[in-house]
Amino acid sequence: MMRQRNRFFLAAATLTPCLTSISCGSEPNSIRLVTYSSFPAEGAGVNDALAAFSERTGIDVTILNAGDAGTMVTKAVLASGSPEGDVMWGVDNTLLSRATAADVFDGYLPKASVGFDDELLALGDGIVVPVDFGDVCVNYDRAWFDAADLTPPTHLEQLADAQYAGLLTVQNPGSSSPGLAFMLATIARFGDGWTDYWSALVEHDVLVVDDWEQAYYGAFTRAGGDRPLVVSYGSSPPFEVLYGDDPEATTAPTGVIEDTCYRQVEFAGVLRGTKSPDAARQLVDFLVSEEFQQHVALDLYVFPVADVALDPVFTRHAVIPDSPRVLTPAAIDAGRADWIAQWNMIAG
Repeated sequence: MMRQRNRFFLAAATLTPCLTSISCGSEPNSIRLVTYSSFPAEGAGVNDALAAFSERTGIDVTILNAGDAGTMVTKAVLASGSPEGDVMWGVDNTLLSRATAADVFDGYLPKASVGFDDELLALGDGIVVPVDFGDVCVNYDRAWFDAADLTPPTHLEQLADAQYAGLLTVQNPGSSSPGLAFMLATIARFGDGWTDYWSALVEHDVLVVDDWEQAYYGAFTRAGGDRPLVVSYGSSPPFEVLYGDDPEATTAPTGVIEDTCYRQVEFAGVLRGTKSPDAARQLVDFLVSEEFQQHVALDLYVFPVADVALDPVFTRHAVIPDSPRVLTPAAIDAGRADWIAQWNMIAG
């Protein structure tokens, strides 16, 4: 970690502004932004903003989809020092220590981050900058529970009750960022008893899939599946309203079980080994600018770190729990490998 901090301070001391085209040295004028699969490839405000950035600076930005966040980080660790791209968007606090331990990033903080929340900044340890935050939570299909005349669960413990057997879909914590966050939520809640809780979930037919897309768009009843409970996000309900039958609905068709929520913070950083470090830093600067951040909520269904106005549909229907569960990056780093190994023995 000290080597990374030293590299950050050195970079900050020697960085020369390069704000109009690629006139600094002989860097390539095209860079790649490595992102997770839910980052829109086209037709969204974030893409329009990136196009404006390219037009203004002369830096062409290509989106490189690396799969689920867990898969993205695994690839980055394996390619540390010889990255597929130049900047990474979306590594979160459940996975960040894995990336920093493998020296994936060159430390860099934009000047704009001075005004960000201190707790969010501290999680990045001066290596990466926070770009958004939200919560991984269990969602439920309101219509399904109404039709079944069954009250949705309100607490984490209830998910393991017999009356909810065969209703829950989760993601594998070894391959999925939300899956890992949900596992961490159970560890934060139950301590050493978390394995007993998972044994109860398995006994009551929890469905485990590889990633969020399979869970939400495959198994969840809202997408035609047969499971009305799914690990998703506190910001998923606005999506259901915007793309549902009634964009003006006062109640979202999906609900959030706040007691299950785990706080997730996502970061962006310059990948170590990029051949375009100046251009990469310019892009990171842009990702935390108001021009880009104003699109984050509606396009990515997370909360921006910059102080920008949110669309009313997001403020009406997204859930931000008062006391989300959270573990420190140090605790996650110390326990993750053993926890996943134990999880695999129970539910894998």
